[in-house]
Amino acid sequence: MTALQHVAVLMGGWSSEREVSLRSGAACAAALERKGYRVTRIDVQRDIATVLQNLKPDVALVMLHGKPGEDGTIQGVLETLGIPYSHSGVLSSSLAMRKDLAKTVMATAGVPVAEGLTLTRAEIAKAHVMVPPYVIKPVADGSSVGVFIVTEDQAHPPQELFRDDWPHGEELLVEKYIAGRELTCAVIKGEASDVIEIVPLLKFYDYEAKYSKGASKHVLPAPVLPFVYQEVRRLTLAAHGALGCRGVSRADFRYDDRIEGTGGLVCLEVNTQPGMTETSLVPELAGYAGVAFDELVQWMVEDASLDR
Repeated sequence: MTALQHVAVLMGGWSSEREVSLRSGAACAAALERKGYRVTRIDVQRDIATVLQNLKPDVALVMLHGKPGEDGTIQGVLETLGIPYSHSGVLSSSLAMRKDLAKTVMATAGVPVAEGLTLTRAEIAKAHVMVPPYVIKPVADGSSVGVFIVTEDQAHPPQELFRDDWPHGEELLVEKYIAGRELTCAVIKGEASDVIEIVPLLKFYDYEAKYSKGASKHVLPAPVLPFVYQEVRRLTLAAHGALGCRGVSRADFRYDDRIEGTGGLVCLEVNTQPGMTETSLVPELAGYAGVAFDELVQWMVEDASLDR
């Protein structure tokens, strides 16, 4: 890897997480320029294959959240064009993006997951399909977009499910609501990071809480018992490995500390394209371990490859 290497930073796209992706991409592009790389910022559109074929970058730093960057689609394009890229490969990206399938794989590897059902929007909208409280979420969206928490005092599922312009797909995941604390841990340079507790200052850790300054508080290191802390780190590595992830990933957990031992830990999902904005968790975890933002982004580029 040389300082003159040409890096295409892929950002934007057309998912519900477009704005966050643009922020992540801009931050990473600036970091690479500070490191001396030649950088081309690309707001990904449907002609991305042609754009990349003409540009011929040495490597692609994928900063696309949601589709098409997190579901294996862009990874397939890059494999076809022979352009080394960051983060997880085609299969692991696609698998992790499908929350229901990822849960099955993680459970087989001994990672605890929430009880759940995958049903159509019409089935879920008719009547409670699970005793409340439960959570409704898209099977393949990130950043808590389109998530509803259904409580005991709600007589019926959310009326938003009947919308003609419903944007989150016809298949949805219904999961038992897990009470307790929000914990997150990353895999960086092949090792589990420290653990953050996220304390939302809004109703829950939704899109607004994740990406608005002051909307949530991050407690690092998370104030949990040492054996719980280490179990989160162990499960993060186990989930990363079970899904075949590469590069940086981040696992999100709920922890019900009323349950003895580590029985209250549940892995909600693994993010193969975690955010890299000013409020994002991975840069914070890296910084706590002594890895500066620019160094982290440079490592992502140096780690890029094909056949991931």
